[in-house]
Amino acid sequence: MKRWLTHATIFAYLASLGFGIFAYAVKFHQGSHPVMYFIVWDMFCGWSAYSQRTEIIGEGESGKYYELAPGPWGEYHPYASIGRRHYDSFGNHVNRIAKNVLQHTDHEPMARIYVVEENWGKKYNLPDHIWNQRYDEPKDPHIYYHVHAILDENCRTVARYGSWLALQTGMCVNNNPRLQADSRKGRPFFALNPATRSDQFLNRGQTFGLPGGRPVSSPSAH
Repeated sequence: MKRWLTHATIFAYLASLGFGIFAYAVKFHQGSHPVMYFIVWDMFCGWSAYSQRTEIIGEGESGKYYELAPGPWGEYHPYASIGRRHYDSFGNHVNRIAKNVLQHTDHEPMARIYVVEENWGKKYNLPDHIWNQRYDEPKDPHIYYHVHAILDENCRTVARYGSWLALQTGMCVNNNPRLQADSRKGRPFFALNPATRSDQFLNRGQTFGLPGGRPVSSPSAH
């Protein structure tokens, strides 16, 4: 009986791992259940050392800036204290978020809308007492802001830039003499994403700052 139980345990373990590899290979129900987190092959793939937040800032025709997310009615928190918009790291839904807030608030006409990334090292998320145990340096996080996309007054994308991490990766590659020498030996190659193809997308990313340090306010609800 004990041997059969051992064999059954080993079989169940190998079968679950095999199913996880299969699910990953054919994209079958990878996120259908929390248990899949423990058996899908690449469950740690894509983790970053930086925390990211998404801010949506509207610029009115008068030059006044408005915070378009969260709306004046509050924000939905699906898991913990982080609002739902911060889980959209690729910016796939920022257009609808901005449009929804503008449709249900009173405000002046918008000239343009900025989607801004806010990034800092994840190690600064440690509580102060744990930070003091692990590090001798003071807890002084450096926050980086980067324009991810620009929308027009109708919340349509007019320019989309790479993420802040992609920008840093590109700068590291461009500053590598060996890679620069290799690029001069090879044949030029340009890879464009059809979803973000535009003349402005080909420009390099830029650090974002509101002109004149103007304050950002929230529009009022109807």
